[in-house]
Amino acid sequence: MSVAGVIVDDQDRALLIKRRDNGHWEPPGGILEETGIKIALPATLTGIYKNMKGLIVSMVFRCEAADGTPTTGDETRALRWATREEVIELADEAYAIRVLDALDAVSPPAIRAHDGVKLV
Repeated sequence: MSVAGVIVDDQDRALLIKRRDNGHWEPPGGILEETGIKIALPATLTGIYKNMKGLIVSMVFRCEAADGTPTTGDETRALRWATREEVIELADEAYAIRVLDALDAVSPPAIRAHDGVKLV
């Protein structure tokens, strides 16, 4: 089980991190991901994503920043605020859909399956 937070700014852009371990662009998440941003509560559950290959279930929440400035950490090589189009260009499909679902604030939450890269 993992959790990710799609932090959305006032221009409807999502914060993406570039992971140090694999160089992929994703929303912040995992067990702990330091971004330097404090999140306003409550956050909204926007999707549940099942990795059919890795047998991992991820819950994704739409979040709004309460305070702080994005900073890199031990697990993060870079960060950037990305538009919908940039998310599609930068992230693998399995991660881009999480961000797009959060930007759309789908309700009820989306339930999707993937193989770690592509939707299935």
